[in-house]
Amino acid sequence: MAVRIQSDAVVSQEAAPKLMAALPAFEGLSTVSPTTVATPCAIERVYRHRLPVRVSHWLNVPFLIILIMSGLQIFNAHPVLYWGDRSDRDQALLSIRPMATESGDVKGITTILGHQFDTTGVLGYSDGMRRAFPAWATIPSAKWLAMGRQWHLLFAWLFVINGLIFTAYAVASRHVTRDLAPTGRDWRSIGKSLKEHLVFRHPIGEEARRYNVLQKLAYATVLFLLGPLIVLTGLAMSPTIDTAFPWLLTILGGRQAARTIHFVACFSFIGFILIHVFQVIMTGFFNNICSMITGWFAVKYVKRRVQEFHV
Repeated sequence: MAVRIQSDAVVSQEAAPKLMAALPAFEGLSTVSPTTVATPCAIERVYRHRLPVRVSHWLNVPFLIILIMSGLQIFNAHPVLYWGDRSDRDQALLSIRPMATESGDVKGITTILGHQFDTTGVLGYSDGMRRAFPAWATIPSAKWLAMGRQWHLLFAWLFVINGLIFTAYAVASRHVTRDLAPTGRDWRSIGKSLKEHLVFRHPIGEEARRYNVLQKLAYATVLFLLGPLIVLTGLAMSPTIDTAFPWLLTILGGRQAARTIHFVACFSFIGFILIHVFQVIMTGFFNNICSMITGWFAVKYVKRRVQEFHV
């Protein structure tokens, strides 16, 4: 005789006597052997990303790649960061430079807050060239500062225009309040969400239909903090902008401080991009890519478990 019970919970062997006592049909029976039979997984397609979101996302891909690589080209012209309004090598926060050894070899040395690190082959000295960032990380070529500045300025304005259009859409369509603003429930579950991400356990079913709290915080930080910060610090390094808005440098702490903040914001973007791509791969690469192309996202629901008791 077999009795089948469909449930989202697993009935353990230890729970079998309680089940027998609860069901009159089992009275007098002594053998209960539960097994689990999995039913097919349900998949629902939901419209997750609207067209303006998708267009803005894909435009930012080449914009950010070119901005980052041309920015590194510009940084290579003076690979030292300071705080304040003036340059003082004795007070440098960061420097990347080649250094000759006693044996005549050349090493790449990166100094952060007075602490030196050997970064030969990556920073300071790579492929036989004395340069802060390697040639493969800079565009339009290994050494072309003038053109690098022109590329950087052009794509900076394209990035700003794209960002302004997206922000206007996000506010007008309530994308910000509906999809990006954390709710009280989100804040209460932030610890759980962080723990699940650390063990690579990602939302499925109903929870996968919307952004989780960590996604909301990350996207909101990029949109309302990192984006404006990197644009303002970039503008502050322009003599023309300084003349028109001298208070901007004062707020940021000086020209060199603005340059340092710009550099940190740039690498914060790089960190966000790396984590974003990693999460895209870990949570279903093709599903995520297709959703950002077509807008449709496949949500998988937990398999319903069937308890079959043999008595």
